[in-house]
Amino acid sequence: MLNIEEPGDYRVSLLHLGFRPFFLLAGLHAIVATMLWAWLYHAPGSAPVTPLSPTLWHAHEMIFGYGLAVVAGFLLTAVGNWTGVQTLNRTPLLLLALCWLGARILGLIPHDSALAAMAILDLSFNLALVLAVAHPVAKVRQWGHGGIVAIPLLLALAHGLFYLGALGRLPQGTQAGLYLGMYLLVLLIMVMGRRVVPFFIEKGLGQGIRIRERPWLDQAIVLSLALFILVELFLPWGQAAAWLAVPVFLLQLLRLYDWHTPGIWKKPLLWSLYLAFVWIAAGFGLKAAGLFAPLNPFLATHALAYGGIGLITLSMMSRVSLGHTGRSVFDPPPILGWLFALLATGAAVRVLLPLALPALHGLWIGVSQALWLVAFGGFVWIYAPMLVRPRIDGRYG
Repeated sequence: MLNIEEPGDYRVSLLHLGFRPFFLLAGLHAIVATMLWAWLYHAPGSAPVTPLSPTLWHAHEMIFGYGLAVVAGFLLTAVGNWTGVQTLNRTPLLLLALCWLGARILGLIPHDSALAAMAILDLSFNLALVLAVAHPVAKVRQWGHGGIVAIPLLLALAHGLFYLGALGRLPQGTQAGLYLGMYLLVLLIMVMGRRVVPFFIEKGLGQGIRIRERPWLDQAIVLSLALFILVELFLPWGQAAAWLAVPVFLLQLLRLYDWHTPGIWKKPLLWSLYLAFVWIAAGFGLKAAGLFAPLNPFLATHALAYGGIGLITLSMMSRVSLGHTGRSVFDPPPILGWLFALLATGAAVRVLLPLALPALHGLWIGVSQALWLVAFGGFVWIYAPMLVRPRIDGRYG
């Protein structure tokens, strides 16, 4: 029987689907956390004391605060689409969001027990997210999505490693947890990118555009990245990880070649995704370049994090929010292109200018922070009303 959904009389829809609260929280956190990090970095003497050191706090909040919020919003929405099963909404969704938010607040409280309480809330959020994503997949037995479900589970394990280190239970746990978390986000982006980017390009450009498919390439990218992560974090074999970054870099270049078509540069929601993968390739390229020249390792890290993760999450949040609030993804707000350009410029300032003028390193960090703030400030300004208000077609979601 065909079930025709009747439009509802909704006033506030913030808790209808996971993307709504978590994309809003991610956007706000990207602003607040970066403002606090700018204070901690540029005026350390006047900045507040946090349970974590300033550098650890910044890295943790970008990966496990901002990054996990975007992952939660995306997966809770996407899994519902794939399975046809309603994911968390209303009170359960509110409780999950409050769990995430509570951990962010505890991370700013200068109390001896704040870090342990933060760990409890954060890891509870991680496990609840895994269950919330796994339940619809198991209910309809769509085991093909098991790899996607595994990512939040592995992120929970990485988060646990971080807290074991931060609480003094596991030496080097903080660094291993942070880098594992970042690389898992990159892995998720690569896996999901293969699913959605060619589809978006073909639908967005039309005119018979077909993106070349190479199944072996998809498998090779995942396997080479997994091997790189294993050696980089857990098998300290000299420069082996840098050598393993070479195939990841080259395979990603081939994927970018397959995906490229001139028409994408007229569509901000397409070229922003493409540039994000360019930055991911650049990150592994810089990793490999360390074999031949002494480079600051944080440049590769920020190519992946600021350029890759930052740009693709902003682009995907912008696209998903349009589509799931009943708006056309083919007619996005005109200012989006400028916001994406600002963020891409910020990545260049953070990664490339320190290579050219290392003496002004602090200035480049400050400029990149400012560009990040403007880009995400614009996102929140445009999208907060969409995320809070009902769909324009009156449907639930």
